Amino acid sequence: MAITYNRLWKLLIDKNMSRVELRDEAQINRSTLAKMGKNQRVSLEVLERICHVLQCDFGQIIEYIDDKRRLDNDKQR
Repeated sequence: MAITYNRLWKLLIDKNMSRVELRDEAQINRSTLAKMGKNQRVSLEVLERICHVLQCDFGQIIEYIDDKRRLDNDKQR
């Protein structure tokens, strides 16, 4: 099972907001933002703060990708 934050990065582009601005406004630790850059899990509290800052829902910033789909995508690269 895997998650991806690609939707978050696209949303930041759409809102013309940098990762540093998001980090500061949502009061996210640098290491937490680095984890997100590597598609690692972070706490629900962090995701809540991001949603509050961006005025969005979880589904707009995070996506679940099952293992089979992830392996298929990796093979295509």
